[in-house]
Amino acid sequence: MPKPTKFLPIEHIGAVMPIQPPFLFLNEASVSSVAANAKYKITGQEFFLQGHFKDNPVMPASIMLEALGQLAVLYLLEGHVPEPNKVVSSAMIFFTGCEGVRAHRVCRPGDLLSLSVKPKRMKLPLATFEGAVRVGAEKAIIAEEITLTFGYVDAPAQPVVPPAAEPTAAAGTVEPPAEMPTAPQKVAASA
Repeated sequence: MPKPTKFLPIEHIGAVMPIQPPFLFLNEASVSSVAANAKYKITGQEFFLQGHFKDNPVMPASIMLEALGQLAVLYLLEGHVPEPNKVVSSAMIFFTGCEGVRAHRVCRPGDLLSLSVKPKRMKLPLATFEGAVRVGAEKAIIAEEITLTFGYVDAPAQPVVPPAAEPTAAAGTVEPPAEMPTAPQKVAASA
């Protein structure tokens, strides 16, 4: 059964992604089992805009391609349905190549980039996506194929939740289970 779409704020993206600021180019995202979409606002404060270009800041096309790769990584971590009892390891995802990349529009500070990726082929150890960056309805970057390598690790064991404390008759207060001490225990000092 397909996973429902998850909306991910920057805090969640930063918590799961192996890529971190100042090189993370996703401000928010939505991920399902069939696609991922994200937004990135070019602020003008990005470190690479200081010299790209002198007195004419332009978002490098290679950085927009990087942003699409990052969205593909997020898809693998949050949208891909892995083998049973397995998860995709963030430490095992790497860029391997891209094909059919075309730049259609210059992007500048103030532009809101809308990114999208869709998986084309998924066969361990390779995942191939198609991707696009748009500003409004205008194409900025199109990538026919972005290929990443990835791997699985065993899924972490689900934590066992202890039984809840029982409410007492006295005003619904909660008492700890009988096997737990209610006061700190003194430890005898050794001589």
